[in-house]
Amino acid sequence: MSLARLRFLPEQSRGRRYPEPKDPYRNEFQRDRDRIIHARAFRRMVDKTQVFASGTSDHFRNRLTHSLEVAQITRSVACALELNEDLAETLALVHDVGHPPFAHSGEAALNAEMQAFGDTFDHNQHGLRIVEQFESRYARFPGLNLTFEVREGIVKHSRDFEPGEVPAFDEYLPGLKPPLEAQLVDLCDEIAYNTADLDDAYSAGLIAPDGIRAAVPKFDELWLWTANQFPDAPERKRMHEVIRMLIHHLVTGLIEGTTAACEGLASVEEVRAASARACRFTAKSGETDKQLKQYLLENVYHSDWLRAERKAAMSRIHDLFQYFLLHPGELPPGYNTNAESLPRAVCDYIAGMTDGFLNRTWQAVFGNNR
Repeated sequence: MSLARLRFLPEQSRGRRYPEPKDPYRNEFQRDRDRIIHARAFRRMVDKTQVFASGTSDHFRNRLTHSLEVAQITRSVACALELNEDLAETLALVHDVGHPPFAHSGEAALNAEMQAFGDTFDHNQHGLRIVEQFESRYARFPGLNLTFEVREGIVKHSRDFEPGEVPAFDEYLPGLKPPLEAQLVDLCDEIAYNTADLDDAYSAGLIAPDGIRAAVPKFDELWLWTANQFPDAPERKRMHEVIRMLIHHLVTGLIEGTTAACEGLASVEEVRAASARACRFTAKSGETDKQLKQYLLENVYHSDWLRAERKAAMSRIHDLFQYFLLHPGELPPGYNTNAESLPRAVCDYIAGMTDGFLNRTWQAVFGNNR
């Protein structure tokens, strides 16, 4: 299983935008990890929706706990493959830092507002702006001054791009794949949210085991196994056992699939130059991953409950966006000076809000008038 020959070493890094003295005790990616953990944007994820809005239950995942789960899975896979677990973990921790309030509905709402001005909103691009501009903790430089590879991993989290396709990303080796450590995060993210969303949706009463069994054969296989092994266990405990084994199934499939895909690759440079990403599931685990995503899409993400939450969130974002366009003086000073246009300044400000802060701001502005 070893892919140590493809491990990205700290000394291979292209470095930081602003040179700094080396740390005597930590390598460069460990320093990046620590800077991310101490960032305000990282802490704000504790009140940003993953799937179910905060206040629904204290036990459901939020954007921060999801990121921690992705980091745990990513580090475990990187260790098993003998890749650079520090780089992989760092990228997993930061991968969602650019998400606005209210999950993907918040992203869709902000994107719709920006499209009216011939622009867009993308959470990966916003994540780069956060670590490059908005985090202001150091006297020597703006942002967190992260290594090139971590910044590259942020913008290539979920897709690659060609030269000129995304002008803001042109310095991040367009046309080339990121290192394996960065590629891992996207699929470990899928493992984490597919299984966690199944868990939370079950706890919320949105789904039941029989429905999942009919849609996902691997789930059915594991459910029957638990019935044989733990005949007296209550349904909730059996559900937890099956989800735990699903994670193991997907993680094993990712390790084995990636190992097989990397057989002809001898170096990090060859990983970068490959025609396709080398991190992948085996055929069997990939099919399970696909079936889980489809089931969740049909039965959870498009459920009446979440549809109503999504509609309310998008409406409030629209209201506040229009309000700040008409009252730019009420934006915090940094947003007006750091953005190239007023719509971008408004977008940046709202994207940085937590769910709770956005709701409180909306209530303060509109009260009972809406």
